[in-house]
Amino acid sequence: MTTALNAITFKSQTHPNHRFQNLYGLLGDDLLYQSWGQLNKRAAPGIDGITMPKYKEALVENLTRLSSALKAKRYRADDIKRVFIPKSHGKQRPLGLPTVDDKLVQQSVSQILQGIWEADFLPNSYGYRPNKSAHQAVHSVSLNLQFKGYGYIVEADIKSFFDNIDHDWLIEMLKQRIDDNALLRLIGQWLKARIKSPEGEYLKPQSGTPQGGVISPVLANIYLHYALDLWFEKKVKPRMRGRAMLIRYADDFVCAFQYANDAERFYRVLPKRLKKFKLDTAPEKTSLIRFSRFHPSRKRQFVFLGFAFYWGIDAKGKPRLRRRTASQKQRSCLSEFYHFIKAKRSQKLATWLPQLKRKLTGFRNYFGLPDNSRSVSKLYNYVLHSLYKWLNKRSGRRSYNWCNFKKMLEYFQIQKLRVSKRVIHVDWY
Repeated sequence: MTTALNAITFKSQTHPNHRFQNLYGLLGDDLLYQSWGQLNKRAAPGIDGITMPKYKEALVENLTRLSSALKAKRYRADDIKRVFIPKSHGKQRPLGLPTVDDKLVQQSVSQILQGIWEADFLPNSYGYRPNKSAHQAVHSVSLNLQFKGYGYIVEADIKSFFDNIDHDWLIEMLKQRIDDNALLRLIGQWLKARIKSPEGEYLKPQSGTPQGGVISPVLANIYLHYALDLWFEKKVKPRMRGRAMLIRYADDFVCAFQYANDAERFYRVLPKRLKKFKLDTAPEKTSLIRFSRFHPSRKRQFVFLGFAFYWGIDAKGKPRLRRRTASQKQRSCLSEFYHFIKAKRSQKLATWLPQLKRKLTGFRNYFGLPDNSRSVSKLYNYVLHSLYKWLNKRSGRRSYNWCNFKKMLEYFQIQKLRVSKRVIHVDWY
């Protein structure tokens, strides 16, 4: 981190009401070089087709050119390339791909915004923040519900959150800490940048910030910090009779309450609060449920960050909060592995089995938390069964028996997925 960014962070921590000026001037060579080191070098190209390796071939010249354009205020945001990636249930998620120039400048501005707002963000916000993770959020939910006496859960889903962020509201939120019109206009360029669809049509967005944009995560955090987090902390909790908790990861959040009346009041007012900021809840994904260790039931469950939370019974016969891979997520992962193996089966094993191993490791790294060994084992066994099936269908004759199959797994080091205990920081609410 540059000296200037350290100074911003310190100023923000020590002066909570300070509005920062002259931030645009920080967008120079040093910050751009630093930002280059933080970018994903395998990211897909933007509308100009320039890849990260191609950009790197003339890195010094490109950064010098970009720095000069920023200093002279000649820099203009490029159009955004729209692509779609598949989701579960056959749906598709839209992504907006900026050019490398835009990625670099967005990363630089993201660092500035992060340095300012990190001191303001509340502990219950876990998404896209340093030293915060989805596992921390999951673990904090588990232990707080187990030991803090919460009895009711409000789970809510914000409909198409990134597409519906209101630009006017966002700029007003940024003005709470920024008094630099040049930087605000720069952010406005990215918000208003045209989007080129796969069909070649150009769309000018009236709201939202593209998923895939480097700056989108921190802008989303700032938006929900004011729209949701501060409201819950300053307005909702003081009006509750009992304990209340909100844990958020990006636009995915769960709220817990000690008493039914408190939960019902919040459930009624939440849509009104979000509506004020041009956001809507998805009715089919928003609900209030009784969820207490004094009334344990496997039928009562909620989903957060891909995990289903439910009450079970431990060895001593006492209620114990359990978690497993959510059914929908488990099915989508099984389907993804199945179709991957089916599509790759005719290729040489050395070209794709290492990739399969990485996919399995990625699943284990995220879902391999304590209490989830059954889901992890089920997926691993399914993958082995699918692999054995499709490898033996590659030709007219059987290619593997189980003995040869196991030797092949050992050769490529595809090992059984195991749940591991981890030291995860827990915040208590």
